[in-house]
Amino acid sequence: MRILSEALGYVMYFCYYLVHNYGLAIILFTLISKIVLLPVSVWVQKNSIKMVKMQPEINRIKAKHFGDADRIADEQSKIFKREKYNPLASLIPLAVQIILLMGLVEVIYHPLDYLLHLPQDVITAFNGLAVSLAGANPESSSIQLAVVEMIKSGNYAEQFAALQSGLAGVDIASVLQQVQGISLNFCGMNLSWVPSEVGGIDIIVPIAAGISAWLLCVAQNAANVIQAEQSKLNKYGMMAFSVGLSLYLGWFVPAGVALYWIASNLFAILQQYLLNWAINPKDYVDYEELEASKQELEELQSIGGKKKLFEKNPYAKREKKDFKRFFSVVNKHLVFYSESSGFYKYYQGIIEWLLAHTNLTIHYITSDPEDQIFALAEKEDKIRAYYIGEKRLITLMMKMDADVVVMTMPDIENFHIKRSYIRKDIEYIYIPHCMDSLNMTMRTGSMDHYDTVYCVGKHHTEEIRKTEEAYGLPPKKLIDWGYCLLDRMIEDYRKADKTPHEKKHILIAPSWQKDNIVDSCLEGMLDDLAGKGYEVVVRPHPQQVRLQQDKMDRLKERYAKNPDIDIQTDFSSNSTVFEADLLVTDWSGIAYEYAFTTKKPVLFVDTPMKVMNPEYQKIDTVPINIWMRDVIGDRLDPAKTEETESKVRNLLEQKDAYHDRIEKFVEEYVYNLGNSAEVGAKYIVQAVQEQIKKAKEQ
Repeated sequence: MRILSEALGYVMYFCYYLVHNYGLAIILFTLISKIVLLPVSVWVQKNSIKMVKMQPEINRIKAKHFGDADRIADEQSKIFKREKYNPLASLIPLAVQIILLMGLVEVIYHPLDYLLHLPQDVITAFNGLAVSLAGANPESSSIQLAVVEMIKSGNYAEQFAALQSGLAGVDIASVLQQVQGISLNFCGMNLSWVPSEVGGIDIIVPIAAGISAWLLCVAQNAANVIQAEQSKLNKYGMMAFSVGLSLYLGWFVPAGVALYWIASNLFAILQQYLLNWAINPKDYVDYEELEASKQELEELQSIGGKKKLFEKNPYAKREKKDFKRFFSVVNKHLVFYSESSGFYKYYQGIIEWLLAHTNLTIHYITSDPEDQIFALAEKEDKIRAYYIGEKRLITLMMKMDADVVVMTMPDIENFHIKRSYIRKDIEYIYIPHCMDSLNMTMRTGSMDHYDTVYCVGKHHTEEIRKTEEAYGLPPKKLIDWGYCLLDRMIEDYRKADKTPHEKKHILIAPSWQKDNIVDSCLEGMLDDLAGKGYEVVVRPHPQQVRLQQDKMDRLKERYAKNPDIDIQTDFSSNSTVFEADLLVTDWSGIAYEYAFTTKKPVLFVDTPMKVMNPEYQKIDTVPINIWMRDVIGDRLDPAKTEETESKVRNLLEQKDAYHDRIEKFVEEYVYNLGNSAEVGAKYIVQAVQEQIKKAKEQ
């Protein structure tokens, strides 16, 4: 450090004799250091632009391998190597500035040593003497003159020994300033003073240092190519650190050091904008692509909802334990995944058949910590249940090691949930959780990365085959399955009490979409049905109740005095959809469950269609959702609510004809009625056996 201080001392000496003012010398010194280090700053600017230019690719790697830190690090390292990027480059200016600061502290603590260039033995002696005489009276002019004479004569050693005993009361710094005419005063304060020791006007020094740091951070957050892309937490965290460090430096070190820090911050702001003018990041970075990739990554990071600050996940330990337990099992043959407890009903028939007829161990992963599967697993040792949250599920699926994986989640590989990177031969089976069109109610390409799809009826088979044809996709295995849930509903309905109602029960069950029945025509329909001898129950979608509570309250208030109309928003009723004599809906999938189970007709309100796939018309088949409305019921124009009661009456009067029509339709368009569980389970057994056989052959 002494060598560095001496080198900096010569630079300071040069600066001082150019401007003859110690404060201006420090500012000039700072400017010279910025100029000397300009090539480094240019290199850092280019390196930073290179980093941001790579960021879209890096963001998409983070999205593709979300949750797999090792894989992300490997892929990112490959990109850095390809682009010859050094991630430590941005630290170089900071490191250089800290080194300069440390050397400069020594220069400013002993400014006259370096500015006068006295011999080392004199510097040592005078420094020691100055310390021993701290606080002495500097006005002893006779002694000061003696010291001046000693310095001028150059006979330091001899004169110093003679005068040492008589130097009491001498301010050595003051004497030396008199010799050379050097002043440490700048803007009304002594640059050798430390604000924490002196106080007074010097309190301005740390404040000025903090403000300069804040200005620099504001400029960097706006103009620095890397800093501008950081999160708010990083930006404001760095700002707090920089301001805090500057306040500390300004308070505990000489004012001259703080002046260097202030000047350095201000010159850095100017330098940043000059660099952006000379090497403009916008000429190299595709900011639209960058924003798109950031959005993709943010969507993944928001999975599971945003956590509150310091909020702990009460299931974190359990999830971690289950994750480890899942991968501790080798030779897993069969895995089911469920998004929540409500999805078990789609697997129930298949799982019950497997438990009754095979020795297969079922590994059941769920993202619902309260899933009913955990209670079932306690009673059935062939079920092993695991709780894995949505974010950790991403990693688990990428590392999946099993023969067969069964899911009701579409869009595998299209979004955050991927096929396994560990095993490429896993057979992924998709089980629908609806009976209507897959083409219209699922996103484009939702089935593309499944190996096998269970089809409810021939409409599913036709849609998938024509989708493969339209997009040039390889054919998947399609299983003529049926619908286990429908089989169970039909059986339960067969056993249910069917005592006729004195008043016909009308159930209005809207879907959750823009301009649904509640939003577009509900009140007109209710007014037309009121007082006509019906009991009308309205069950809005839970999402509508949650998000539009004020609207629900107004509806309940409006019909509170009408005994024939009940707006149900608490969902506590034990009555089922199947008890209704007629269902009124728009595009809700409940229509198929109701009609196919009870063989009763449905009144469809022609609100705007619920379309998830904007490309559904590319497929050469009309979705069953559209044409079936005229087969299993009638349609109502939402602008003609005055026709509601007449259409309801007509459907009820023709219920026997609709019963036969719907029964014939179900037999034609639903596979394996009453037997879908066995069909679905047997295929899974076959798939597992084929995987085991293949493994033995290899």
